[in-house]
Amino acid sequence: MTVADWLAALDRRAALRAKAGLTRRLRARAAGDAVVDLAGNDYLGLATHPEVTAAAARALSAYGLGATGSRLVRGSTDVHHALEDALADWLGADRALVFSSGYLANLAAVRALVRPRTLLVSDAHNHASLIDGCRISGAETVVTPHADVAAVAAALAAAPGRPAVVVTESVFSVDGDLAPLARLHAVAREHGALLLVDDAHALGVTGPSGAGGVAAAGLAGQPDVVVTATLSKALGGAGGVVAGPAEFVRHVIETGRTFIFDTALPPAVAAGVHAAVGLARAGDDLRAELADRAALAVRRLGAAGLAVSAPDGAVVSVTTPGPEAATAWAADCRDRGVAVGCFRPPSTPDSRSRLRLTIGAGVPRADFERALETIVACAP
Repeated sequence: MTVADWLAALDRRAALRAKAGLTRRLRARAAGDAVVDLAGNDYLGLATHPEVTAAAARALSAYGLGATGSRLVRGSTDVHHALEDALADWLGADRALVFSSGYLANLAAVRALVRPRTLLVSDAHNHASLIDGCRISGAETVVTPHADVAAVAAALAAAPGRPAVVVTESVFSVDGDLAPLARLHAVAREHGALLLVDDAHALGVTGPSGAGGVAAAGLAGQPDVVVTATLSKALGGAGGVVAGPAEFVRHVIETGRTFIFDTALPPAVAAGVHAAVGLARAGDDLRAELADRAALAVRRLGAAGLAVSAPDGAVVSVTTPGPEAATAWAADCRDRGVAVGCFRPPSTPDSRSRLRLTIGAGVPRADFERALETIVACAP
């Protein structure tokens, strides 16, 4: 195949995606744009909080723009370690380890949990980072129907004597529903399996002091539970974390390729996220506002005849007739000053396309209510 043939094949694939309504485009966003944001994940409005940006600015002045190396070579600063201590305390874990992204944290966690003959039991609605972690690990993976505890139990029972890991999100990223974590843990423990929970959309939003879905289920600090999360959602920054038994975190430090060979999270970001952790822990009023707004969104969109999810966190999903309708609906909302998420296959775990609304406490209440009216008005 010539280079021209290769490029032509890429053009044909792009044309097929366009025909199916699956084209994806980057759009530049100016600072301080006037769009009402129901697409970003800044649940608590901390990305621009003065205490957060001031902490980041101080670290930027002290350390410079980047970490300049991997954590093990040069990039592990005082602010990284302070952030890890704060996260471990919040999550109720022995130890926490910070990565440059939540995606890399999930890849590392899954791989580090795999031993010879390990069986991974993965929920059908898991995030792409967990799916890729299972694939990269090389372990046998059984994908079970969404939130189906009986199916998880059956998969574990069918592999007696093998090491196993149950892999799930807490609040799922597509429909915002909460996994049955306590029951999953009970089944996993019955079969001698470990439980890996991605708490990305629950951290800061649910649980005591916002400690996430694992803490809400009473599983914080359990020795057979490993927690991951991104620092880019309710904490308004960037990066990821793996938290669990000290022995496991040590294992990740010594063997995790996405930790060992990756340049560290910039110190300024780590310092800003550390400040955000303190604000999030004290943010019960913000969490109450999120819950009230999510309930309002469900009522208003449901009253308009839209198929809307009943969220357990701050993600509200609205089913669309198809990918083309989702794209057009999101574009119409954007043209009227409202940003919404547009989720289509393969970003969704089933054949349905959706608008995904992420509720943010930092959006003025009046703007939020007007945005709901706009979504209804633009519905196909």
